[in-house]
Amino acid sequence: MLDSDVAARRAQEGQALVLGMVLAAALSLALLRYFAAGQVLAAKVRQVHGLDAAAYSGALVQARALNMLAYLNRAQLAHQLAMAHLATLASWALYGGAEAGQVARGNPPAYLIGMLFGADHGRAYLAAAQAAGLEGWAQRDGALGRAHAAHDRQVHDLHTALARNIATTVPEVRMAAVRAVLRAHYPDRPEADLRLSLEHDQWPSLLRRHAPDRGLHDLVQDIAGLYPFLGPRDHTARNTWVVDEHCPALRHQFRRRGATTLDAEGRWQASDTQSFHALRTNRWVGCYYREYAMAWGWIPAQPAAGMDGPYSDAAPEDFSEQDFWRWVASATDWSLLDQRDNPIANSYAVRHRPAWPAGGLGPYHEVATDRPEGVAGFELFLSIDGPEGLAVQARSAAHSYFARPLPRADGLDEAPNLFHPYWMARLAPLSIEALPAREGR
Repeated sequence: MLDSDVAARRAQEGQALVLGMVLAAALSLALLRYFAAGQVLAAKVRQVHGLDAAAYSGALVQARALNMLAYLNRAQLAHQLAMAHLATLASWALYGGAEAGQVARGNPPAYLIGMLFGADHGRAYLAAAQAAGLEGWAQRDGALGRAHAAHDRQVHDLHTALARNIATTVPEVRMAAVRAVLRAHYPDRPEADLRLSLEHDQWPSLLRRHAPDRGLHDLVQDIAGLYPFLGPRDHTARNTWVVDEHCPALRHQFRRRGATTLDAEGRWQASDTQSFHALRTNRWVGCYYREYAMAWGWIPAQPAAGMDGPYSDAAPEDFSEQDFWRWVASATDWSLLDQRDNPIANSYAVRHRPAWPAGGLGPYHEVATDRPEGVAGFELFLSIDGPEGLAVQARSAAHSYFARPLPRADGLDEAPNLFHPYWMARLAPLSIEALPAREGR
């Protein structure tokens, strides 16, 4: 019995080892599969993180480009306001130079202005003698003329070309940024292994390039209205006593007229005149105003433009050879009792105007009106070869959007625009229509 038991036990030796080997092999296979799955999962997580960073970087490129376009638009507004101020300063320089000449000639005399309209007017007229020579600043090659031309070149040469270049090269620069991030994220892989595609790109439909239009024209005028220096410069003073019994309600007048305006083509013009209108009477025309031009200056919108107010190209430099009223009646259609304008001073301003060429308002970019949401989004799809020969795929979406950092003071919502640099970037949900297509692969 003993020998048989031993023999039976010896016959069963090694069977557990076989089962153990089978179990070890199964466990090893499971471990290998779990290890491979972990490698795939790690590759997937790495890919998603890298692709999200690349998508965000692409959206950041877009946001920076949009903010740069907004700064360029705002810069154009600043240049336009600078040109308005320069035109006004030049008109004043011409005005001051002309008035200095009239003071020196005593036509009219300063004491008469002070007697009729008060000491302040008389002193101001005498002080104009210090403005002699200022008209040189307003010439095309003068300091003001050169500064105006420099601003005009900035708008029509530098800014226009730069804005066009930014708007057209964003897709290329964006993709370069995306690829740069992915190369930095996968330094161990050649770029050819990163099979990347961009889909659902909204950038091409986001922007519209506008030629100078009424909207920009009105915006520039509204902003110019915030500066009193560019506002109307009109003043009328009258003496206090009756001048002539035939027209007891009329008085001698001191008229200052001036304005800075934007013409229909978006070019600035500025005019400034001042005249003493002496009330006279005779038996042929009765009461009338005899104008003595005291100062004049005009910067036209274009060299060949005409002035808005009444003027004559044939106005004589003085009326020593003929009666003022006869010349007006024969050479013009002016009213001798007009109490609004300075037509003789206007005529001299037109005669002595400098030639300042100007291009007017420049083109600009703005958000398309059919894109009120103001979002420039896109999606990235990346496929790389992962562990076990598997293709690891991921998608990511990002967009650039408009958001004010602080609410408006008036409490109103602000539509996305390219005049405020409030564009930012963020990751975005994937487009719903694209998901099934990728899941089926």
